[in-house]
Amino acid sequence: MKPVTDNPLGPSTSESTWMSVVRLLRWDKPAGRLILMIPALWAVFLATLSYRVAGETVQRFPDLVLIGVVVLGTLATSAGGCVVNDLWDRDIDDKVERTKNRPLAAKALSVKVGLIVALVAFLCAWGLAGYLNPVSFWLCVAAVPVIVLYPLAKRVFPVPQLVLSIAWGFAVLISWSAVTGNIEFATWLLWAATVLWTLGFDTVYAIPDREFDRQLGINSSALFFGSRAPQAVGLFFAGTVLMLIWLGFTLSLSISYWLSLAIASYFWYRQYIQLAHIPKSPKVFGHIFKQNVTIGFILLAGMALSVTLGI
Repeated sequence: MKPVTDNPLGPSTSESTWMSVVRLLRWDKPAGRLILMIPALWAVFLATLSYRVAGETVQRFPDLVLIGVVVLGTLATSAGGCVVNDLWDRDIDDKVERTKNRPLAAKALSVKVGLIVALVAFLCAWGLAGYLNPVSFWLCVAAVPVIVLYPLAKRVFPVPQLVLSIAWGFAVLISWSAVTGNIEFATWLLWAATVLWTLGFDTVYAIPDREFDRQLGINSSALFFGSRAPQAVGLFFAGTVLMLIWLGFTLSLSISYWLSLAIASYFWYRQYIQLAHIPKSPKVFGHIFKQNVTIGFILLAGMALSVTLGI
């Protein structure tokens, strides 16, 4: 199986330095940026749900400034994470069809430029974190080592996607605590749903690279589960649904949430069926990954309607 290339640009194709930086940050691939932003926005809306603490009722509508900080913060953090990943993998990316044209692997950009871009991205994220309360700020700090060490996990840990999933989970913890100032039981339910969801879609993303990863000695959940990868993905998505059902009952969410969850569950089941039939084209894996962005926004719409309008 030959994975699709990461970018149609080949080493012989000239492009501006700025376009190379854009590709280094993956801003030419919005799906990967949005799929981190989604759980962060889930948390903002659900944490804003009216609840009582010492007789005080919290407003139902999220702070628009906080939403802006979350959106920009996830963009900056995911961009920095992508650059760090490419710095770690620059000597192996050029041996994988899907990643061989990434700017650092193709030497379109130098390591020095990569380090500067990563530093700027994390400084932007740090500046935005200054708007948050102390709990959220220190959760941001705690997330950095997980993000930076994820590429190392691919070399020493059999299921590195779990490390990535935990990094994704920080988006929930940070955003929820930014609204409430604390972490509660419902937060952990959403965190667990996010971790399981990420394990599912990122295992799908890793399937086309299995042969290359095996040759290079790189670990992945797709390699770890082998021929059982479709079943593993199905279980991860099923676990996501169970956590979201539990969350819905815990927060007494309304019909729009349950409708969005039913739609999401249907699509996840369809994706499992597609994988179980051993798709021949690598485009199927990319389609499933991108479809999860749509699923995430469907759930976000259901959460937003349930929280803000109670419908």
